[in-house]
Amino acid sequence: MDYLADLIGQARRRIELVIEQMKASEGMTEHIKQHDQLAWVGTMNSIHNRAEGIILREMNYELDAK
Repeated sequence: MDYLADLIGQARRRIELVIEQMKASEGMTEHIKQHDQLAWVGTMNSIHNRAEGIILREMNYELDAK
C-alpha cells in the first residue's frame, strides 16, 4: 500500500511540474487569468488534461518495460 501511495504522490508532483512548464510555454499568466477568465479556464483545462495524459503514458511505458 505504501508503494501505491508513493507512486500516486510521484505522479501528482510530476503532473504539477509539467503543468507549470506548459503554462510558461503557452504564456498563461496571472494577467490573462484576471482579464480573460474564460480563456484561462479553457486553456488550463487543456493543459491539465494533456499533462495527465503525458504522465499516464510515461507510467504505463515504465510498467510495460519492467
